[in-house]
Amino acid sequence: GGQPRNVQPFSDEDASIETMSHCSGFSDPASFTEDGPEVDEEATQEDLEYKLKGFIDLTLDKSAKTRQAALESLKSAFSSKILYEFIMERRMTLTDSIERCIKKGKSDEQCAAAGLACLLCVQMGSGIESEEIFKTLGPVLKKIVCDGTASIQARQACATCLGICCFIVTDDITELYSTMECLENIFIKAYQRDRDTNGVSSTHNTVLHVSALLAWTLLLTICPMNEVKKKIEMHLHKLPSLLSCDDLNMRIAAGETLALLFELARETDADFFYEDMDLLTEKLRALATDGNKHRAKVDKRKQRSVFRDVLRAVEERDFPTEMVKFGPERMYIDCWVKKQTYETFKEILGSGMQYHLQSNDFLRNVFELGPPVMLDAATLKTMKISRFERHLYNSAAFKARTKARSKCRDKRADVGEFF
Repeated sequence: GGQPRNVQPFSDEDASIETMSHCSGFSDPASFTEDGPEVDEEATQEDLEYKLKGFIDLTLDKSAKTRQAALESLKSAFSSKILYEFIMERRMTLTDSIERCIKKGKSDEQCAAAGLACLLCVQMGSGIESEEIFKTLGPVLKKIVCDGTASIQARQACATCLGICCFIVTDDITELYSTMECLENIFIKAYQRDRDTNGVSSTHNTVLHVSALLAWTLLLTICPMNEVKKKIEMHLHKLPSLLSCDDLNMRIAAGETLALLFELARETDADFFYEDMDLLTEKLRALATDGNKHRAKVDKRKQRSVFRDVLRAVEERDFPTEMVKFGPERMYIDCWVKKQTYETFKEILGSGMQYHLQSNDFLRNVFELGPPVMLDAATLKTMKISRFERHLYNSAAFKARTKARSKCRDKRADVGEFF
């Protein structure tokens, strides 16, 4: 390897620059600055693209550290901006770089390259160009996922990438089934561990099994109903065994997958009946009220919260609706399928999720949000209250909250008379 170069990473400052040349109306009202200096959008766009071209070149550098830093910087840019036109012109170069890094790189570099592949497909959306990218990268990802000699972290990242890219791209049903089978072959080894403690599967592999299970579940949500029925029959009686796993993430992944399978089963058949319902609800209730002292408090709190919702889904067919705010819009997550999809994309986009929900056509189609809401600067300004008004409102709210809490905490507060 050559000497690592000093790569200036894609920073928050770069991410905050308004470079949305074809969607400049998508700015969050909260980020609109009153009476600020005018920004030359064309110049900042050129500056950003110049930086990104440099990062793309550095993905072919001799130094592994330089390549990895360049991949991470591209990931930051792709998650925080819509760069469709820029990427369209360089998609084959980017695909070749990602393929090379996954094939030749070590664990951390493979993880970074797999993450960039996800974001590349998110940027391109579902179209012919994305299909070409997946045709190149799909076989490479499958090979790493199934390679027992590769690092667990790399296999885990490639399993997630495989699921997400297939979800975005695939119109070919045979490719969808082939990808699901690849992921299935990974996580079913977690079933074997319960029967044979000395088997192939070990605690070391659990993170891989979790990622494969979640990626498989995501793909199940876009399967035809006849295939969904087959998968439910195959896995619904095996998944409860994973609820006894020592790993918290595996227990949660298994629980949420069960809730989603029950939801899909009841959609396909209103009279769906599960034979071992009493045993399953007993297990779920035990996890929802778990008080084992040998588990960390944070883990117990998280587990109880998740399994209360899972129990409600299995027992009462109920889902606690969540609301997601982005800019002036609201989205309601009202079923397990939508929750699974949202959590998957939030995991790879991070803090850029809200921005992509506002302006990424593909994600808006997935969540049925319609075309992006176009807001001009004048509208944004009318929506934004002045800093002084916001200060007054916050002060009043703070005083009221303090007063209410003090009243509750005061031991001398009137608590009623007893007769």
